Amino acid sequence: MASWNSIPLHVLYEVLGWFAFVCWSISFYPQVILNFRRKSVVGLNFDFVVLNLTKHSAYLLYNASLYFSSTIQKQYKEKYGQHERGNQKVSKIACGIVTVAWSIAAICFFIALPKHHWLWLLSIFSGIQVCMTIIKYIPQAVMNFMRKCTEGWSIGNILLDFSGGVGNYGQMFVQSIDQGSWANFSGNIGKLMISLVSVSFDILFMIQHYLLYRHKKGSNSNAPPEVEISSKQSSDKLVAENV
Repeated sequence: MASWNSIPLHVLYEVLGWFAFVCWSISFYPQVILNFRRKSVVGLNFDFVVLNLTKHSAYLLYNASLYFSSTIQKQYKEKYGQHERGNQKVSKIACGIVTVAWSIAAICFFIALPKHHWLWLLSIFSGIQVCMTIIKYIPQAVMNFMRKCTEGWSIGNILLDFSGGVGNYGQMFVQSIDQGSWANFSGNIGKLMISLVSVSFDILFMIQHYLLYRHKKGSNSNAPPEVEISSKQSSDKLVAENV
């Protein structure tokens, strides 16, 4: 059972934790809604989607294991001490990265199995999710740069993700002050790095959306590529008939 010194600080970091949770949980819906309204996924990089799935799968295994397993909690306590528990297609590169990531996870599982080094295994999943967080944003950022626009990429997703990252850091900071220990940071490097990377890329995407490519749209980017081609062919045919 976690302990705290100040009730107001305890309430504050609980609120910040739930704020981060809510922001991160609903941050995926703006992109889904945008795709539905546009009837198109042009502008959304599929590599990001696949890499993001792997990242969150690793994150799920990490958090669920740490939350539900008393064995892992004991190992964590022994190492860090007691504190709060806290037309588009997928590219071959992305497929290769995902395959390597899960292969490493599988190999490490069998290494950890004989001596039950579960906390070490969780650190591997933590490392995987940090790597996936770093890698997953790059295809989308490059795609926005190449298209010179962010149309089709939901800024709502970014704003919510940024808010969740800030809330997460706020929770860890207040928690550390209240408990007189910085184990929240040193004992959870994965969570620390994920928030840092996410916030950094969120700032980059906000700069792209609000400064660099403001009011810029891709060529007929609301329509899928095949619709663009069809429209162009129809226009060319109409001009030829009128000549």
